[in-house]
Amino acid sequence: MRHTPPILSVRDPRMRLSALYRYPLKSGAPLAAEMLDIEARGPRHDRRWMVVDGSGRFLTARVLPQMVTIRAEPVGDSLLLSAPGVAPITVAPPPADAPRLMATIWDDSVDAQCAGTAADAWLSDRLGRAVRLVHMDAAARRAVDPVYARPGDEVGFADGYPLLLLSQAALDGLNARLAAAGAAPVTVTHFRPNLVVDGAPAHAEDGWRRLRIGTLEFDAVKPCTRCVLTTVDPVLGLRRQDGQPLKMLASYRRSDAGVTFGMNLIARGTGRLRLDDPVHVLD
Repeated sequence: MRHTPPILSVRDPRMRLSALYRYPLKSGAPLAAEMLDIEARGPRHDRRWMVVDGSGRFLTARVLPQMVTIRAEPVGDSLLLSAPGVAPITVAPPPADAPRLMATIWDDSVDAQCAGTAADAWLSDRLGRAVRLVHMDAAARRAVDPVYARPGDEVGFADGYPLLLLSQAALDGLNARLAAAGAAPVTVTHFRPNLVVDGAPAHAEDGWRRLRIGTLEFDAVKPCTRCVLTTVDPVLGLRRQDGQPLKMLASYRRSDAGVTFGMNLIARGTGRLRLDDPVHVLD
């Protein structure tokens, strides 16, 4: 089923940032924020750490749902890891001469820093399998898919793009459909956005190409294709047995690109975003 984005005035004054999130550890717990410092690779401290298996292949909550219960909080340049029922651990930033490994994320290879054996052991005990923690420092480079990006565009350990935006109305519409079907609602953190916009019609972002948020401009480059990760409860770390909300999304958000929900962004500059910043569509 194809979906057509609604029309929205490019000068609509109602649109604003209603929530901001970052995810220091890929597939870890979301951290709500009042402001985000936007860098070339996305928000500062967003997905700069990643769990990999023994071969260096990335691991996420798609395979290990309990990963979403691991809270990774930046403390200066260090990372504080905590999870229910276990003592926390502070992971110091790896030094410049730390061992490195070639980490694989989807089809990309990244020359990442190893975080150290203590962090590896803590995560391995929590996840029930041997894993390693890697860090993306300034020397580690990962390009955005050139089909959707400009030369020189980079991304951290996010799935593919530096930022993800979702409209509150899209979430409200999904929850209305779930309620009508007798299914439990979901929260915005099921979808792991960085930016949540209030005041836009549901799925207006499907038709956006360029926008300004606060003083920064962004390219809206590609709708976000959704997968089984949306079925993982972000608090409990358990996958829903009813297949929701992915099952419901597939009934009305399927296109040639797959099941989409939200829009991937690339910032055209650096700066700071704050809650309640106005959002203007430029194109």
